[in-house]
Order: sequence, then C-alpha cells, then structure tokens
Amino acid sequence: MKKLLLIALTLCLSTSLAHAEYVTYGWEDGGTILGQYGDIIATNVGAPDPVHSGDHSLKLEDAQASGTPQAYIAFIWNLQDGDVVTVGFWRYDITPGTAPSCRVWAHWNDELPGNPDGYSGSASGNSDYGPGEGWDFTYYDWTVDGHTGIVIECRTYSSAGDIVWIDDMEITTPDHAYIQIPGDSPIGTENQTWGGVKTLYK
Repeated sequence: MKKLLLIALTLCLSTSLAHAEYVTYGWEDGGTILGQYGDIIATNVGAPDPVHSGDHSLKLEDAQASGTPQAYIAFIWNLQDGDVVTVGFWRYDITPGTAPSCRVWAHWNDELPGNPDGYSGSASGNSDYGPGEGWDFTYYDWTVDGHTGIVIECRTYSSAGDIVWIDDMEITTPDHAYIQIPGDSPIGTENQTWGGVKTLYK
C-alpha cells in the first residue's frame, strides 16, 4: 500500500514539474513588436498583404543599408537552469534560395522585467531560412543555462526595402515563466502593461 502511495505521489510531482504554458499570438489586436535592433519597419497589416490565419499579420521591412535587422517579438523571464523554451511562427516569402528571408533567433536578457532591450549574450536559434515558397512554420527550442530571461527575435536577411511577413506565433514555457508579447488584449489570469505591451502572469 505504501509503495502504491509512493508511486502515485511521484507521478503527481512529475506531472506538476513538467507542466508547461502554451500561448499563441497572431497580431489580431493591432500589436507590432516589443523593440528592435537595427533599422526595421514593423507594421500590423491585413489583406491584401499575406495573412496566415485571422485578419492580420506582421509586416517587416528592412530599412538599413547593411547588416541584419532584428524585430523583438517576445520576452520571457523568471527562467531557471534546465528550463526549455520553445517558440515558433509562420513566415512568408516567395523568393526560393535568395533574399528576402527570415528566421527565428534569440538573445539572453537577464535585466529587470519589462525591458526587452536588455542584452546578456546571443542565444542563437534556427539556421533554416525556409523554402521561400509562401508560408512555412519555423521554431526552435532553447535550454536555459545561467540566464533568467530570453528575448525572441525575427531576424531578416534582406536588402533595404525588402519585406517579409510573420504570423501565428506559438510559445511554450514552464508555468513559472512570465511572457511579454506585443498588443493590448488581456490574456491569462492577470495582466500588467509596460509601455503599451502586455505581460502575461500565470
């Protein structure tokens, strides 16, 4: 009997420790980005621009002569060593094997909550640029080691004036993490705003 109780308790603890939070964001509420590095123009758009689902998507236009502009699309903090963060989004370009293209990338940010511009080193990301044949889904898993926060980027690889679109971002985190995403619509059990962006408390 004691052995059965021990097994049941172990299963309950394992389930609790493995619990994750899943959030989706499709730019339906008019949001754009949290911040940026380099010159990039972020616009919330609808048809006739490409939209993966719903009525809106995020349009990213390269506005610098060289380099790799980065749009910050999510900030996740209160992370612990060993946590796994998975983020993906749908991206659109119709230029196979050449620019413009984009990929999901990230940098660590151990600064105070609500400041997505902090930088604590590169976290790398997915090296896949996509097929360039319309919409495709890209994602990456980050394992936390020595950091408490991560900022998710959409990096564009293009020339000035080139455009890509992204939509339907998916975020999976441990349930003790906090998530900051663009927009104004309240999600989750509690909501606080820094500078026009919403933060999800779970």
